[in-house]
Amino acid sequence: MKKIVCGILAGCLVLATATGCQKNASGKTPITLNEVAHSIFYAPQYAAIELGYFDEEGLDVTLVNGGGADKVMTALVSGEADIGFMGSEASVYTYANGEADYAVNFAQLTQRAGNFLVGREPEPDFQWENLKGKKVLGGRAGGMPQMVFEYILKKNGIDPKTDLSIDQSINFGLTAAAFTSNDADYTVEFEPFATALELEGNGHVAASLGESSGYVPYTAYCAKKSYIEKNPEIIQKFTNAIQKGLEYVNSHTSAEIAKTIKPQFKETDKAALTAIVERYKAQDTWKTDTVFEKESFDLLQNILEEAGELPARVPYEDLVVTDFARAAVKE
Repeated sequence: MKKIVCGILAGCLVLATATGCQKNASGKTPITLNEVAHSIFYAPQYAAIELGYFDEEGLDVTLVNGGGADKVMTALVSGEADIGFMGSEASVYTYANGEADYAVNFAQLTQRAGNFLVGREPEPDFQWENLKGKKVLGGRAGGMPQMVFEYILKKNGIDPKTDLSIDQSINFGLTAAAFTSNDADYTVEFEPFATALELEGNGHVAASLGESSGYVPYTAYCAKKSYIEKNPEIIQKFTNAIQKGLEYVNSHTSAEIAKTIKPQFKETDKAALTAIVERYKAQDTWKTDTVFEKESFDLLQNILEEAGELPARVPYEDLVVTDFARAAVKE
């Protein structure tokens, strides 16, 4: 992963900060937000969009699905995106590889892993040791889904390299489709793919990685250091909107949330959408505020070290700023 990011940074042409400084015809400031995936896991963000919280802050947000943290970081560094939403490990890699205008995290959204282990058969009494000797469709090396999965395995006394076979050859977002036609015993899936496999009769959720891993700083918003320095008002307004989205999902029922974000997931049945939101609410997925605390950042680096993906620890004070998040809570 480190080599991949280094190559990305070397090959990118850093464009001038584009959309953030000028208002469009509607009088709002256009913002390009590149997200790591389009998942119900990020319900507070979609609630903020659908309830008009960004509009209230004078922001016109264009949402782009990057399809992986490495691709989101590429868009951010190249200037194609103003704000990136992904696992914070990507910002650590960028900084560690010597990028001068590195990505700085300014708001955390999720505090649990958002993926689930799906097996072939129902396992109401599933234990992680059941994975010994089995084949699992995993994630990209150096990405949060894979690293948290390995973190859980190690917590349960399982060696990811010798006790099971983890297939990391399948592209992000395509593992659910692959699971229906290959010989893997399990797959690690985000929603709505985990529930879709269940509804299709092709799989059964065996365990929640979010519950098994405990609290981890899974996804956060970041922008280039130069962008934050030039556009603090935009970052503050964006954070305000996300904070309102968090407050909404933490104060409304799963059915209400599902109804609100349904336009973002037209292909997902309302009942299934409600069930997925409830699954995330039940495991305390979303923070109550967007403050990215040092304790969480230290845990992130511990996970990266255990995965062998961190050449050297990086300073929290450089990679995280909390002023915008703390101000948003006081709004």
